[in-house]
Amino acid sequence: MVLKESDSNLSHGDVAPDFSLPGTDGETYTLDSFADYDALLVVFTCNHCPYAQAKFDELNYLARTYDELAVVGINPNDAEEYPDDSFDRMQELVEDGTIQYTAYLRDESQDVAREYGAVCTPDPFLFEKEGDEFVLRFQSRIDDAMSPDDEVTDYEMRTSVEAVIGGDEIPLDEIPSQGCSIKWRD
Repeated sequence: MVLKESDSNLSHGDVAPDFSLPGTDGETYTLDSFADYDALLVVFTCNHCPYAQAKFDELNYLARTYDELAVVGINPNDAEEYPDDSFDRMQELVEDGTIQYTAYLRDESQDVAREYGAVCTPDPFLFEKEGDEFVLRFQSRIDDAMSPDDEVTDYEMRTSVEAVIGGDEIPLDEIPSQGCSIKWRD
């Protein structure tokens, strides 16, 4: 395991790069799939990383609590080297209720992760719907528990989501997420 801090290619106000990725439900998803939502939380994540696993419950909470928010997990990890990150295992975690995001997608080519500049799992990007596009509003950690065994005292992404949905400024400074490095094939 290599611990990395998030350091994205995207800046505030940038439009979310589009994608076309298979979901665990058998559907193919693009940004247009989430056009009915006011906000979009794209989280590069995986099945095996303890940092990512520690955020499953909070991401499920966000997906369940905020009707205006789409929570989209994208798994870019090399499943040949890390079989726990296979598409079959992703489907199992959705079927058994461990993962309850709006969509859980597979980035087999790793092109989407590269385009967003994702470097770790989890690596979250919060976008706001402006017209027909999603624009980046916040790229920061999910909460203040930076290690899997830490206890959460501040649910920062909840605060940020509420601000975006309410049309308000986000009242927090961005603090890079940290987690296992994305498992690149190259």
